[in-house]
Amino acid sequence: MVDTPASNALRARIEAGGVALGVLDNTYSPTLVEFYGELGLDFVWLDLEHGGPSPLDSGAMEDLLRAAERTGIEPLVRLPTADPEFVRKALDLGVRNVFLPRVESADEVRAAVRSARFTYGDGPGDRGLASPRARRWGLADDYVAREDRETLVGVTIETAESLADLDAILDVPELGFVFIGPFDLSVALGHPGEIDHPDVRDAVERIRSAAVDAGVPVGGLGFGMDDANRKAEHGYQLINLGSTTGALKGVVDGWLDDAAVDRGE
Repeated sequence: MVDTPASNALRARIEAGGVALGVLDNTYSPTLVEFYGELGLDFVWLDLEHGGPSPLDSGAMEDLLRAAERTGIEPLVRLPTADPEFVRKALDLGVRNVFLPRVESADEVRAAVRSARFTYGDGPGDRGLASPRARRWGLADDYVAREDRETLVGVTIETAESLADLDAILDVPELGFVFIGPFDLSVALGHPGEIDHPDVRDAVERIRSAAVDAGVPVGGLGFGMDDANRKAEHGYQLINLGSTTGALKGVVDGWLDDAAVDRGE
């Protein structure tokens, strides 16, 4: 037998009541995933809904996962859909934290969460038992119990349907967290891009307060550190601080603004 991966630090942090901070790497670079770990972030968000490799592209995904494992940062992988096929594939590759986009009902969430588990409630789960990378190709000990203990599955609440079925979604057993998606909510509520519109702000607050009351961890976007700190004070436990390209833009814009050279413009 070989050493199994360490416990899921992201799950442990939020279950202990802590706050996890991360960054969206929208370049999908193993080097940057590794570097974010060296910088001390808790998670790196890999958004496979809006870009990046397919979760069915094992080679590309394994490179990202190996980079994360070297520095101990937890990948938080948003899948293209809530299809159980994608959930099972991502977990077998070694992903331990997945979240699902554009869910519409508690039944859909329950099916996805069950697909991530070997046992679910008092009955069987719907995860296939094989010897993939997550099992170290059959060499890992205590695989079934460890996977059920360490895997974290969350959902993005960002559609009108998920908002309408919110209480039932929050009641799904083994739901790891809800992540509030204000931009898609603004589209769903008829105010595209207006995340400060009263309807959108009310929906965000409804999700946050309902999740806190239900004891389900809440995740969201931090729009600057003042906003991130306020969110942490109001019960958010997973906060995305920004993106790779956003950080680079801010730095490069500052360099160019301060450059005392004639660029012929």
